[in-house]
Amino acid sequence: MERHLLTCIVLLSASLCMGTEAFAQEAKAQTPAATAAPAQTAPAQTPASGFRAEFLKELDITERYYMSLAESIPAEKYSWRPGEGARSFSEVFLHVSGVGLEFPALVGTPAPAGFKYEGFETSMTAKADVVKALKQSFTHIRQAVANVSDADGDKAIKWFGRPNTVRGFFLFMTRHMAEHLGQSIAYARINGIVPPWTEEQQRRRQQQQQQQQQQQQQQKPPAQPTPNAKP
Repeated sequence: MERHLLTCIVLLSASLCMGTEAFAQEAKAQTPAATAAPAQTAPAQTPASGFRAEFLKELDITERYYMSLAESIPAEKYSWRPGEGARSFSEVFLHVSGVGLEFPALVGTPAPAGFKYEGFETSMTAKADVVKALKQSFTHIRQAVANVSDADGDKAIKWFGRPNTVRGFFLFMTRHMAEHLGQSIAYARINGIVPPWTEEQQRRRQQQQQQQQQQQQQQKPPAQPTPNAKP
């Protein structure tokens, strides 16, 4: 069973790798001057409604899961990979980071100055550096959201040879991050690491069960004394 799971993860990792690399190459071709453009200044107010607000709610959850999982993995495990041809822990996190830093150029937010997508996911292995890059990518995605308006949602963009919209781009980002979060969770489980949010749920469930047991004990009527037997 475990061997079958490892095989599935290796194949999934390889397919995700090839697909996103092709996307990145075409994105660069579509936005040749984007990475040279200055970053825009984000509006101070966070959207309260519309597709941007909906995306940001999902992004908050996704970031919380990624960051807590990345922090929970021991530093020595960051080089672990399920097999040849599959990304390691650090490479998965840096791949997600790289996409988050590079792809928003498609909707008008260039990558940070000096950032280079090619080879980024193998450019570092230290846990602290990887976690920092992951955090930076989520900040950059939020900047990309701030740099568009709700009215831009239906704005047409060229998406890998097919028509799409600004909203469609953010839907892709949601799906891409979710795919690799699932991959990271599978990596963690194979290494005996319980995702922190699952561990917290289990802890709360155990506390609730203990409280229920205590309440049941308190609600039991007191034991009646046994009458003395007559001689």
